[in-house]
Amino acid sequence: MRHFILVPVMLAGGLTLSACSDNADETVERAFQDVNVVDETNLNDVMLTVADPNEAVDYFQRAAKDNPDRVDLQRGLAKSLTRANRNTEAVAAWNRVVKMDGAIPDDAVDLADALIRNNEWDRAEQVLDGVPPTHETFKRYRLEAMVADSNQEWKNADTFYEIAVGLTTRPAGVMNNWGYSKLTRGDFAEAERLFGDAIRQDDNLFTAKNNLVLARSAQRNYTLPVVPMTQIERAQLLHTMALSAVKQGDVTTGKALLREAIDTHPQHFEDAVRSLRALEIG
Repeated sequence: MRHFILVPVMLAGGLTLSACSDNADETVERAFQDVNVVDETNLNDVMLTVADPNEAVDYFQRAAKDNPDRVDLQRGLAKSLTRANRNTEAVAAWNRVVKMDGAIPDDAVDLADALIRNNEWDRAEQVLDGVPPTHETFKRYRLEAMVADSNQEWKNADTFYEIAVGLTTRPAGVMNNWGYSKLTRGDFAEAERLFGDAIRQDDNLFTAKNNLVLARSAQRNYTLPVVPMTQIERAQLLHTMALSAVKQGDVTTGKALLREAIDTHPQHFEDAVRSLRALEIG
């Protein structure tokens, strides 16, 4: 009888072990799936930040082709195309994203950004008009300011620039844009102030330094501003100032500034040499 008892017990034990084995396999599989999801998320982040933009485009194109309904992959593709300056493709990609389930207001803002990069200002304005007013982000207001500038709606532009500055801890770029807006309007003193503010926020922003020189030169102030600059930057800014002086009819001052730029530059400064030669021949 003992044998008859042992057989079912042994069978039961075997079934139990089999069930445990199946559960273990499922647990391991789920664990690997979880790891894969984490790895994929990390890889997606890497591809969107440090990877070469065109490599990122290839990666997200493959991933999105295999999973066309995943909005995160389509969004990654659109962002990568924008980073790669493939603006026409980026517009098409963002158009797909904003129509998908899971699309968010930021996607519409990014579509507007791509449209502006593609010089489609009217469409960009339409897209921004459709973004909920409660969606208050730095990028949204920076783009709103740029669109208002393009329409010469100066009061709106100033309002949007001011809001954008208050929504970021790194306002140098938007201050520079705001200053350039003032420069194009002929408000040179206010432009000078904003370029100076931008440089105080980021003293490596050469564009703001160059614009600051333009704003000062427009007021016939041909002295370099007291801001951090390398020797090469100093020479380049003197060159900018010289060309501005010549443009305003102050040719003698322009020639002197060009000579100073040539002497200041640690290497041969071909652009300044060519400009000076053209003035002396003329």
